[in-house]
Amino acid sequence: MKKNVFYGKGMNIIKDDYPDLYESIVGLNNSVYTGNALDYKTQKLIALAITASNSDDRAIKKQMQSAINEFNASKDEIMDVLRVVLLTSGMPPFVKAVKLLYDIIE
Repeated sequence: MKKNVFYGKGMNIIKDDYPDLYESIVGLNNSVYTGNALDYKTQKLIALAITASNSDDRAIKKQMQSAINEFNASKDEIMDVLRVVLLTSGMPPFVKAVKLLYDIIE
């Protein structure tokens, strides 16, 4: 099940001070995560790959935790995603994401 969870630190400010903008972001989120051709779990794993490629520790942790909590994503599924990150983005983001995965599952 898709939830409207936004990980940016400024989203609470936008939600409180700019509710019209926040609703537009929610609408965009709903338009992107449709689950039409790709199920939502696959879309979540794609989001995780993109986040891992960007090497943002906080965002990687949040995306991994979300995939595990919402979809019961296994370590092996996440490692398959991270293998694609290795191929497309290189060793540094891959190694960082693997460490974060093991921090979460231990």
